[in-house]
Amino acid sequence: MLRRPALSLLRFARATFDSSASRGISFFEDTQKSSMAEPSLKKAKMAADYVHDRNAFLSTYDILRDELLEVSILGKPPKLSQDWLRRYVAGVMDYNVPGGKLNRGMALQAFFLVADDIMDGSITRRGQPCWYMQPKTSHGQMLDNITAPIGTVDLSKYTLDNYMRIVTYKTAFYSFYLPIACGMLLGGIRDEAAFKLAEKILVEMGQYFQIQDDYLDCYGEPELIGKIGTDIEDNKCSWLVCTALKKATEAQKEVIASNYGKKEATHVAAIKALFKELDLENDFRAYEAASHEALCKMIEEQDLLPKGVFTSILKKIYKRQK
Repeated sequence: MLRRPALSLLRFARATFDSSASRGISFFEDTQKSSMAEPSLKKAKMAADYVHDRNAFLSTYDILRDELLEVSILGKPPKLSQDWLRRYVAGVMDYNVPGGKLNRGMALQAFFLVADDIMDGSITRRGQPCWYMQPKTSHGQMLDNITAPIGTVDLSKYTLDNYMRIVTYKTAFYSFYLPIACGMLLGGIRDEAAFKLAEKILVEMGQYFQIQDDYLDCYGEPELIGKIGTDIEDNKCSWLVCTALKKATEAQKEVIASNYGKKEATHVAAIKALFKELDLENDFRAYEAASHEALCKMIEEQDLLPKGVFTSILKKIYKRQK
């Protein structure tokens, strides 16, 4: 179930804890008794031989970084997201992790230093400007932001393929699959087929949820959804604009290029009028019905996991108004 980068992190963390335990620090004293324990003598020897110090960490760091950035675990991401990973994510890791005393780096906690600097408004860290002060970090670093940065409309990036990748890794995995996967692990489930099944159902459910969100941003009643939608003004790569571009004529694409991502009410009205002209509301209703039917079928036909795990979530989100 675990992919290679996650396995490397777990091996490093395990070696960290085993090394600490050998020095008398009581981390995970019951590890050997748990169902997750690995009785391999070879692995035990490797942990015993490992010396958790600065040099050992630095010799491991490049491997950890490169495997975390290995895009193969994401399938075939768009080139722009690959470039972003190499340029920005590798940069922020190299800038923040292999410096100072390395106490946090060796505990895989360099993130806390970045967060601490931002909260404190610090200027320098380890003799150099804090990472958040670097010019490159002022740009959007989420995939949806690099696909559709505020103030820049590049219609070539507004594709349903790009959109589905964004919502899969922005919403579906962490909001739907991961909580259930954690519950499965805590409940003692180890069957890889069960995890693959849960991922398949819950990722599709998460995609449906986000597409609903995009629809409600434009068509939902503010008093019900609790906000006034701004996806059009904010230049969001939403399901609506991607679907509109797929259906639009060249003249209609010009309307999108001239008005999308602009704050003025006249521009927003022009986009909403085009969405109405293209009958996107009906497209969403058709998608919603098909998605619900497919999810119900997947849930009903499987017998690896309790059906109620999935139906209880689907019932809450199907045809929601907020």
